[in-house]
Amino acid sequence: MAKETKDLEAAIHDQTNLVPLKQRLVIFFTLASCMFLCYVDQNGITVLLPSIAKDLNAADTIAWAGTSALIANTVFQVLYGRLSDLFGRKKIFVACMVLLAISDLICGLTPNKEVLYVFRGISGVANGGIVALVNMIMSDVVTLQQRGKYQGIIGSFIGLGNAAGPLIAAAFTQHSTWRGLFYLNAPLCLIAAGVAAWTLPQSMPKVNFRETIRKVDWIGLFFSTAAIILILIAISDGGHGTPWNSAETISMLVVGSICAIAFVIVEWKFAKLPMMPLEMWKNKSVAFMLVQSFLLGMNYYALIYYLPLYYQNVGGYDVMKSAVLILPLVLVQAAFSALGGQYMSFIGHYIEVILIGFAVWTLGSGLLVSLGADSSIGHICGFIIMVGFGAGCTFQTTNTAMQAHSPKSQRAIVISNRMLLRQLGGAVGLAISSAISGNVLASSLPAHLQYIAESTFAVPDLNTVSAADRRSISTAYANASRAVFIFCVAVIGVALVLTFFVKDRKECPEKLRVWRVMVERQT
Repeated sequence: MAKETKDLEAAIHDQTNLVPLKQRLVIFFTLASCMFLCYVDQNGITVLLPSIAKDLNAADTIAWAGTSALIANTVFQVLYGRLSDLFGRKKIFVACMVLLAISDLICGLTPNKEVLYVFRGISGVANGGIVALVNMIMSDVVTLQQRGKYQGIIGSFIGLGNAAGPLIAAAFTQHSTWRGLFYLNAPLCLIAAGVAAWTLPQSMPKVNFRETIRKVDWIGLFFSTAAIILILIAISDGGHGTPWNSAETISMLVVGSICAIAFVIVEWKFAKLPMMPLEMWKNKSVAFMLVQSFLLGMNYYALIYYLPLYYQNVGGYDVMKSAVLILPLVLVQAAFSALGGQYMSFIGHYIEVILIGFAVWTLGSGLLVSLGADSSIGHICGFIIMVGFGAGCTFQTTNTAMQAHSPKSQRAIVISNRMLLRQLGGAVGLAISSAISGNVLASSLPAHLQYIAESTFAVPDLNTVSAADRRSISTAYANASRAVFIFCVAVIGVALVLTFFVKDRKECPEKLRVWRVMVERQT
């Protein structure tokens, strides 16, 4: 099977297309714009959750607006590498942009919470493809030496999307309706899809659909989907919505684990074109960085979702101010994503950027644990700036580093699996954080206020309770937030330790290539 897999991989069309600078810049701007819209969609909803919960009477289930998108994103992430290898990056990318436009439109028109959760899941499918394919297309049109520079700037657009999403959402919530975010994003995504169809190069010859679709690892997709859905639902509800020792939770964990084992066996022994080739795990540096992707996803998504809740429920800030207070994190992340990529392309090393990034991220996450009901804005901003610095130095840098350690035939698969593990980490992190927050909140509230613990994403109306109860509620939410922050610092600390096992594979740096060109011209 291993020989057959290698033969099939060798037969996959090489989509490398090193285009001229002018065309490269057009492609780059198109991809960056699409990535911006993708992250506006993903992170704008974090601010909308309390308003949606109130409007759709969904306080007890509103976490699924985020969890469904993350689960769907994760489930399909592993498939995009092979789909783009078989059908071409451009077709799959444009399809994802159109799908995001449709799902956002229906989310805006949704009459109830059930429709919202379904189409947030569909938007997760689209967003996962957009993020993965942007990285794949960039790896096709620029050299490995230039990749860090371009992907770093792409990372800055991710940061801008992270910043703009909550602000736009907060503005709509305060001055119009939460549905406005989706009404705005849907037509913009459709326009971006048209621009992408026009500007992206077509580097894939026509293929026979029936023959090609048979090459997809459908059995592996089935087992991975079942494993992810069952395990994440069990983790999300365990100890909060459903007791950990209940037959329902135990059954989902057991069956999900069996499906996960079956997926590994299928990828190892039976899949002709596996979505997760076990071969890539033999490279220790790639393996450790894949685990790091899972861990940074756990930390980052938990913080992005729970920091606004800390601001509103503990700090007492309104929805707009809570969105503004996320800006230091995402803007610093955007800046250092670009700077880290430039440094890596110019010097030719990446390990020091990754190490410093995870070290500062761990320190910043640790300092968040000290936050309480009386913490100043200065302290809060200082701590999350450190988190943003760390995220900026690691998100795109680890991506480029993994590509440097991988053969060209497996780079799309490595990118999709990295995205899979990052999104899976995000989904697991959000599920665990929800369970931690819900349990700590319930244990910290007095008996007559237990109804507040039904949803950790709902903002209670403090005008209807006494001053003593307001203090109790604020303290309970502070305890819940602290528990989530402790969880976050633990997982990112492990990612820091793993950096010491990653080898620094030196690439030809920008300054050395410039020097070589000057010498060649003189001789």
